[in-house]
Amino acid sequence: MSTLIIHPQSKEQESLFEQLAKALNVPFEKSNERPYDPGFIKKIEQGREDVKNGLGRKITLQELDNLWK
Repeated sequence: MSTLIIHPQSKEQESLFEQLAKALNVPFEKSNERPYDPGFIKKIEQGREDVKNGLGRKITLQELDNLWK
């Protein structure tokens, strides 16, 4: 069986999904944890925006290989 992750957009939706799961006798768990730190997500989004605005830098495979040495 697979796992479904539902992201309700309101308390009403959250309550409805909980009631549905209980009515169908489907086990569920509730968590307010986010998988990633919001600060980390902000940095990733900023990096993507920077690349769109031409602020990124391309490097060759050799330059990348030299970083490991």
